[in-house]
Amino acid sequence: MVLKITNVTVRDVRFPTSVEQHGSDAMHTDPDYSVAYVVLDTDRGEKGYGLTFTLGKGTEIVVCAVEALAPLLIEKSLEEIVGDFRGFYRLLTSDSQLRWIGPEKGVIHLATAAVLNAVWDLWARIEGKPLWKLLVDMEPMQIISCIDFRYITDALTEEEALEILVKAQESKQQREDQMLKEGYPAYNTSCAWLGYSDQLLKKLCTEALNSGWTKFKMKVGANLEDDKRRCGIVRQAIGPQNTLMIDANQRWDVAEAISWVSSLAEFKPLWIEEPTSPDDILGHAAISKALAPLGIGVATGEQCQNRVMFKQFLQASALQFVQIDSCRLGSVNENLAVLLMAHKFRVPVCPHAGGVGLCELVQHIILFDYISVSASLDNRMCEYTDHLHQHFTSPVVICDAHYMPPVDPGYSCEMLESSVQMHQFQKRGGCE
Repeated sequence: MVLKITNVTVRDVRFPTSVEQHGSDAMHTDPDYSVAYVVLDTDRGEKGYGLTFTLGKGTEIVVCAVEALAPLLIEKSLEEIVGDFRGFYRLLTSDSQLRWIGPEKGVIHLATAAVLNAVWDLWARIEGKPLWKLLVDMEPMQIISCIDFRYITDALTEEEALEILVKAQESKQQREDQMLKEGYPAYNTSCAWLGYSDQLLKKLCTEALNSGWTKFKMKVGANLEDDKRRCGIVRQAIGPQNTLMIDANQRWDVAEAISWVSSLAEFKPLWIEEPTSPDDILGHAAISKALAPLGIGVATGEQCQNRVMFKQFLQASALQFVQIDSCRLGSVNENLAVLLMAHKFRVPVCPHAGGVGLCELVQHIILFDYISVSASLDNRMCEYTDHLHQHFTSPVVICDAHYMPPVDPGYSCEMLESSVQMHQFQKRGGCE
């Protein structure tokens, strides 16, 4: 039976996380974690849920962009979409007028992610599987058919991607069984937001350590002397044997980044995340080269606009850790392309998460990466923050610092209607 999309609704939902400085960093000092929340209605009553993440102001602009894309979905059948998912992805990203306000970047791409996340959620629900399992069970050629290879064939061809997926079929069931039993390794960012006091920093790190966490990330970049003191507190709390990462959230120029991070090298960070502009590929390459002798890698990607930029980051050896994001790129379709490129270039994928729903979403993608693409956990982990999960119908499950694979059908995007209504932002006027 054909299932047709009959309506697209989108709402602006905001949470006041800035009140207690949750999510604060050197560039985003007062974030209010928010989403543009999309619901797809169908003629059979089934629904698909999707979202894209923001920090408060501006969510209303993403809502307008979703509403601009909505006519491209209305009256489309799910079978028509997933039967030519590459074509549908290109339809959304290449509309001859809408693409001018991208293309494939910025607000319009965030809206694309929200819409496509809802489509993937609907598809997984109809199949009765969590999204990761839907992906894992696909034949390699079906995965390939979901990816738009335009602009990246100089780095990864369809034939190369297919070869990667076919090779990973070996022992795939063993890795799936392993994930169901052990889960995917996570690291903790909740302990060390920039706005937290030294006392809270120490307390949260100690509590997390006692709860089984061994990998921690902290925010840096506002003041060097403060960073030295705070890094010292965290390193002392977690001990020399555990893993520390630092994140500047795009704070520095290139030379400043090299100097600043060199001053923090004594605390043995595994990586510096987003040291400079997220668009500066050659700047990241220069930082990577300068910090390599110190044993510090560069991680970036949460604000990397699209697969083309990831391609160039990889080609330029400008990052040592790929940080995909479920809502910055064009949903699962584009993330699949980045996973495959990262594997070809032998760069580990360590996703960005946190926010509202990002943990819920990205766990599906990283499980697929391990089971069906990379077949490796070397230097791999997925970010986790302990915020706002209670607003979802299928919240993440963390056990012994590991993401346990979701079991409910869908992409874990559905929010509690009571939460949506309580936190829906009321804006005067409309999009026009």
